[in-house]
Amino acid sequence: MKGVVRWVDGAMFVAESGSGHAVVVDGPPEGGGRNLGVRPMEMVLLGMGACSAYDVVHILRKARQEVKTCHVELDAERADSPPQVFTRIHLRYVVSGTNLAEAQVQRAIQLSAEKYCSASIMLGKTATITHEHVIVTVS
Repeated sequence: MKGVVRWVDGAMFVAESGSGHAVVVDGPPEGGGRNLGVRPMEMVLLGMGACSAYDVVHILRKARQEVKTCHVELDAERADSPPQVFTRIHLRYVVSGTNLAEAQVQRAIQLSAEKYCSASIMLGKTATITHEHVIVTVS
């Protein structure tokens, strides 16, 4: 995996992935930024959420569950002093579909957390990670 991060000005950078996708990263005004992009640690948190959501949807589809939507709400705390690593992360999965089995949703989240989501497993080295889920039935 490769990537390039280029400084634009102030605290703004453009990060480009090896697959050719770009995202603007910026800091707050008090840090020299203009608040025109996500903060670097926000991107880490969002990456973890996306990694886990991807796993959950993939696992549920493989289990022939009729998933319509899935989103993950993330709530995190960081250490007060440098390095300000994540110390607590809570993920709340909201999964909607037809005839979703509670046990299958729980299993998908557990497999993501314990086996498949590299970002979760890596961040779990410094943070206590908790999960909850809500199933919304749609017809």
